[in-house]
Amino acid sequence: MFREISNRSLPKVTGESALPRFLKLAAVLFLAVTPALAKTHPVPLDKNVDSAKCVECHEDRTKGKAVHSAIAMGCLSCHEVRVTRDVTRVKLKTTTTQALCLSCHDDKKVQAGQTMHPPAVRDCIKCHDPHESDNPNQLLRAISGTTRDDNLCLSCHNVGVNVPKDGSRHAALDMGCDSCHVTHKNGERGKIEFEAHLKKAVPDLCVDCHDVKDAALQKTHAGQPFDKANCLQCHNPHESAKPKLMQTFLHNPFENKMCDTCHQPAKDGKVVLTSSDSKALCVTCHDDQAKKIDTAKVQHPGAQGDCVTCHNPHAGKSPGFLQPDPVQACLACHSDQADQMKKAHLHQPAFQQGCATCHEPHGGENDHLLRAANVNKLCLECHGPDANPQKVESEHLVTIFNGGVKLPEDYFRKVIQLPIQYGHGHPVDRHPVSDIMDPKDQSKVLKPINCLTCHQPHSGANAGMLAKDQPNNMAFCMTCHADLNSGGQPAQNAQPTAPKAQGGTTK
Repeated sequence: MFREISNRSLPKVTGESALPRFLKLAAVLFLAVTPALAKTHPVPLDKNVDSAKCVECHEDRTKGKAVHSAIAMGCLSCHEVRVTRDVTRVKLKTTTTQALCLSCHDDKKVQAGQTMHPPAVRDCIKCHDPHESDNPNQLLRAISGTTRDDNLCLSCHNVGVNVPKDGSRHAALDMGCDSCHVTHKNGERGKIEFEAHLKKAVPDLCVDCHDVKDAALQKTHAGQPFDKANCLQCHNPHESAKPKLMQTFLHNPFENKMCDTCHQPAKDGKVVLTSSDSKALCVTCHDDQAKKIDTAKVQHPGAQGDCVTCHNPHAGKSPGFLQPDPVQACLACHSDQADQMKKAHLHQPAFQQGCATCHEPHGGENDHLLRAANVNKLCLECHGPDANPQKVESEHLVTIFNGGVKLPEDYFRKVIQLPIQYGHGHPVDRHPVSDIMDPKDQSKVLKPINCLTCHQPHSGANAGMLAKDQPNNMAFCMTCHADLNSGGQPAQNAQPTAPKAQGGTTK
C-alpha cells in the first residue's frame, strides 16, 4: 500500500512547501492505519480507568455457565487502554491472542518438533470465547452433535456428515469428539497419538470400547490375533465408503476374504503364514518388485528385507499400504531426515504424502533413488509450467511420473506453478534456474544452478525453505550477487513474477 502511494499518489511538491505538505499527508496516513491496530472506544475514558468502570457496560462478559478465570483478575490483565487527546483506544496487551493466552496457559505451549492443533497456532479465539460461554472451556459451540451448527469441530472437520449410502460411520462420533480426542494434546510429530491429539495411543484407545475377547469380534478377524495391532491400518476411525470402517485402500486377498491365501490358523496366539517367511509369500504375486529390487542400478538397502517392514499386508490410507504411514515407514531408518521435521516449514510431499513421491523405494537408476535424472526435472514434475498430472477417476487420485506416484485428487490445487521458460523465470522474470553456460563455449558450464542452489528439498526454518535456513531477504541474494554489496546493479532489470497455484489463486 505504501509503495503504491509513494509512487503514484503523492503530489509533486517543491520549494519551501514540500516538507509541511508531506508531513500533513503522513499524518493522514497514520490516522488511517492506526484504527487497524487498536479499536476506537465509543466512549471516552480516563487513562487511569479501572475494571469496575468496564463492567458498568460490559457486565454480560462476566456472567455465564463458563466464565474465564481471568475475568476475576480484572479487564486490564488482558486489555490496555490508550488515551490520546479525546480519542480512547482499547487493545490487547500482546500483538496476538495466542501470545496473550499462553502467558497464563503455559501448559499449552509446544516445543520445536511437536504438533499443535492448527487453529491454536495463532488465534485461540477461533474456538474459545475469551470471556464467557454456555460451553465448557468457553468453547464457542459444543463439540458433540452431527452438524456444523451444533458441533464446533465440524466447522473445520468434515467428518461423519457425508457418509456414502453403502458406507459406514463410527458410532463413537455420537459421543462427541472429546470421547477420543484431547484438542491440546501436543507432542512428537509423526506419532498418531499426538498428530491426531488422541487420549491414548492406538490400540489402547480402541480396546477401551472394543473388547478383544468378544467372540463376534474374534470371528470377524478370522481367529487371527489383533489385540496388539494398529487398528488404524485397516480401519478409518471416523467414516468409510466401505462397510466396517475399512480403509480406503485394501489388499486384494484381504478385501475378498481370502485369508487362507496367506494365513494358516493362528497358533499359541501368533500369526502363522502359508510360506516360510513373509517376503517369500509376497513375491509369489509381486515378483516384478522382487526383480526390480535385485536388478536396480542404485539399490535401496531397506528394500532387501521383509516387505512387511514397510508395508501393511492388509490395508492402508494410501496406495501401497505403507506402515505406519508413508512418511514414518522411511524415517524409521532415515533418522537424519526425521530431524528435518523439527523445522518450521515442511515440504508437503516429503512429510505428508511420503518420501516415495520423489524417491524410488525399491531401487532405481538415479542417484539418491530420485525419480528423475536431475534435480530440476524432479521438481518441475509438479512445479513446472508443463506439469501434467493424470486423473484416475475410479480411485479419486492423480498420478505423476508416468503413473509411478499416486496423489490425492485435490493435491495440485495448492501447488505453486512456476512461470519458467527456457530455464529462466524464478524467483523473478529472466532469473536463471538451470546451469549458466559459457557464451564462448556452450559445452562448458560457467555457473552450475539448479533448484537446490536456493532451496532445501525437505524442510526449512523459513518460508520457501531457502538453503542453509536463510531468511528470504537481500542478504540471501547477495550470496550469489556479490556485486550488489558495492552498490552495483543486477545485469538485468528483472521484475518479480508471481507464481500461480495450479487450479487455484495466485500465491
